[in-house]
Amino acid sequence: MFLLSTSFQPQQMIVPLSQLINALHSLKNSATASVQALHKDFTPESSSSLKEPTVSLRELGLSDIGVSQLDELVCRLLPPPGPEEPPAVPSIWRTSHVSTDSFFHNKHGVSHGRLGVFGSPIFHRQYHSPLKEACFQLQFLPVRVQSRGFKTFKTKARRKESSYDGPVESETYTPAFMKGLLMRDKGPVVQSLDQLVQEKNLPVNQQEAFKTGFTDGFMRSQAYTQRTQDSLRRTRLILLVLLLVGIYGLSRTPFLSGKGSFSDAVRFRTSTGLDSAVDPVQMKNVTFEHVKGVDEAKNELQEVVEFLKHPQKFTVLGGKLPKGILLVGPPGTGKTLLARAVAGEADVPFYYASGSEFDEMFVGVGAGRIRNLFKEAKANAPCVIFIDELDSVGGKRIESPMHPYSRQTINQLLAEMDGFKPNEGVIVIGATNFAEALDNALIRPGRFDLQVTVPRPDVKGRTEILNWYLSKIKVDDVMDAEIIARGTVGFSGAELENLVNQAALKAAVDGKEMVTMKELEFAKDKILMGPERKSIHIDKKNKTITAYHESGHAIVAYFTKDAMPINKATIMPRGPTLGHVSMLPENDRWSETRAQLLAQMDVSMGGRVAEELIFGDDYITTGASSDFDGATKIAKMMVTRFGMSDKLGVMTYGDVTKQSPETQAAIEQEVRVLLKDSYERAKNLLKTYSKEHKELADALLTHETLDAKEIKLVLEGKSLEH
Repeated sequence: MFLLSTSFQPQQMIVPLSQLINALHSLKNSATASVQALHKDFTPESSSSLKEPTVSLRELGLSDIGVSQLDELVCRLLPPPGPEEPPAVPSIWRTSHVSTDSFFHNKHGVSHGRLGVFGSPIFHRQYHSPLKEACFQLQFLPVRVQSRGFKTFKTKARRKESSYDGPVESETYTPAFMKGLLMRDKGPVVQSLDQLVQEKNLPVNQQEAFKTGFTDGFMRSQAYTQRTQDSLRRTRLILLVLLLVGIYGLSRTPFLSGKGSFSDAVRFRTSTGLDSAVDPVQMKNVTFEHVKGVDEAKNELQEVVEFLKHPQKFTVLGGKLPKGILLVGPPGTGKTLLARAVAGEADVPFYYASGSEFDEMFVGVGAGRIRNLFKEAKANAPCVIFIDELDSVGGKRIESPMHPYSRQTINQLLAEMDGFKPNEGVIVIGATNFAEALDNALIRPGRFDLQVTVPRPDVKGRTEILNWYLSKIKVDDVMDAEIIARGTVGFSGAELENLVNQAALKAAVDGKEMVTMKELEFAKDKILMGPERKSIHIDKKNKTITAYHESGHAIVAYFTKDAMPINKATIMPRGPTLGHVSMLPENDRWSETRAQLLAQMDVSMGGRVAEELIFGDDYITTGASSDFDGATKIAKMMVTRFGMSDKLGVMTYGDVTKQSPETQAAIEQEVRVLLKDSYERAKNLLKTYSKEHKELADALLTHETLDAKEIKLVLEGKSLEH
């Protein structure tokens, strides 16, 4: 409803808004028609004889409003005519899109000089009837319809609700498709088929056909709708099943469940850090029988197994279980295997963790994982916790401004191993190959009570390890693992396993059905000196020099009493060398005598001496540089470390450069004497056995590689059978 109040009338008049809008548009249409009619025969002289248009209240839709009320309403709403004269040619209704000089003119379509609906001149009309005045003067008013671009759909929708059917706005504001959408007639709602037939006004002879077609179309649409709903229902069911299966599958993956493919140990299940949990495993398939070459370490750990199996046997006497065992040794010696064997022998749960797993970029995560690990272990005691690479988490604590929280993890480990809370029945085994880096508080009694050294195996241990791994492949019946064990001094268990595997691969490449000594020797040389360089081309002269050089080493080694036995001599290039002579000690040497050291120096000098004797001083080569390095190193050790110099006596010299110039000169003189004497002994020996030297060099040129038995046959003057 539209509420209109006036200041000069004590009562209020309420008029429907729709009637007011219709009235204004009717006035506009009537005035437009009058202007068009008068435009044809209008003259200035006949302006006084113009008659005001006749408009009835019924045509305007204002029959319910009194004349006095209507006059007053028009006075308030219509602008008064201005004082200027009507135009010579009355203008038609126009639409203005141009902004004027004032906001009032933009809003009302007229300037302040022609005050509109709310202007004060409307109260000073000279005409007695405002309606007659408006109808008479409307044809001369240059009324402009406001055309603003920010009218809303709400305003138009409100106007569409009125009973007026004519145009409301200009085409500029409302697109055709929107006008059609707003003005579309929805039509009456049909409740039944008979009513629809009546609406269509169909003839009687077409009504049955219409009903039949309508029914058929309706049934078809119903069937199509049903099929669509059934298909949609099946699709939803399939998607739901796939979603459930996907969720279940993700929950079973190692990423979310935490159970990976490492079946012999345990992994942290979650990636959030503090809420990580661990799972133990039973090491029933690993015992001390699987550990070879470290008998002393096995004997030490056997006591721990007894602790775990029969704890009451020791607690009766007042003893306590050891809290920690530290395994120290070079890489590949079997420390992890020993820890697994302890859990397998005692048949207790085994918890595995690497020291690097406790390192995190987030503060407190490593300490939280330590707590969770020991919490799980205490709940399943007695058990074994194995921490590999302990130096990663138990290194020496330092004050570092770059890592102020780096000590939290090791502090938590120290508290768990020997704090106020007892951890009876939990044995912690740590493994490291860098024991010097561990914190002193970690290796004290009460934490790691027992320290077990796991060294590289001796010749007996290497033989056991080789036999263990050779039993897993197809080998020749005459295989002698001890020969390979004697030639692999310093090899760890892992390196011996790799040697056997390389030999098996070589036999497979050569198409053999089993592994022989030849493949094992090939694998050993490949590991020690590198692969064969068969593609390299060596001319006959250099090959002859190499043959005499290597045979010189072999002659000196064979005829020197305290030298190691020869294993093999070859002129086949391997790695950086053009040839080599390998020595095979009968047993591992824990210490060496002066005579053995001098024999090693003599063998090293044999190569250069052979070149000098055969080719002369002007044709010696650089091939003896590595031989001289080894001989010089032995001579310096004899003088500065072993006290084997008569001039300097039994005294050691740690850093020769820090000694006095006189002492340095004396040390240098003694080293030079030892090397010169060694060179002379090798020269005298090769001069004595020059015939054997030449025969051995010719055999190397012919066969390229000779083993110990073949070298012996050549030096004894016997022929080789190939």
